[in-house]
Amino acid sequence: MEEDKKLVERAVRGDKEAYEMIIHRYQQPMLNYIGRMIGERESALDFTQEIFLKTYSSLQMYQPKYKFSTWLFKIASNYIIDYWRKKKLDTFSMDHPLGKDDDGPLMQIADEDYSIPERFELQEIRKRIESALEKIPPELRELFIWRHVNEFSYEEIAEIKGIPVGTIKNRVFQAKEKIRRIVGKQP
Repeated sequence: MEEDKKLVERAVRGDKEAYEMIIHRYQQPMLNYIGRMIGERESALDFTQEIFLKTYSSLQMYQPKYKFSTWLFKIASNYIIDYWRKKKLDTFSMDHPLGKDDDGPLMQIADEDYSIPERFELQEIRKRIESALEKIPPELRELFIWRHVNEFSYEEIAEIKGIPVGTIKNRVFQAKEKIRRIVGKQP
């Protein structure tokens, strides 16, 4: 986005308001991404803040030939990878349910035009998908979230991860299939 590049230029020159505008633009998508990746709302809030602080201190290294959002989410992806390494995530069976509470960020689905029964049904579907997301491997969850929640193109995701577009498409498909199977097994 050309506007992002101009805001970054202003922020590098010391315009704090420009960086606040960047934060305002990307805070919710970043929080949604991190929240779904780590499954802990409070930690996601802290991580989001830390990522924006890290990004601010690294703005001089941003290269305008790349999309700012791609650069920002690459930093976030690396931060999550470091978090997983430190935490040494346990592996789990796809058949074994994870005990998670429902206080994490939820998918954004507009509900102004839906009746009460339709809203309830959407809420149930959303819960089932959120539950399924927690059960798929983190590397597939990340790609699914970027594609279907943050609405990044396959090309943007490939640039963030440094993986060919075809591999990204394949892994997003794998994630969708795993989610579909898990949701299909739920009562």
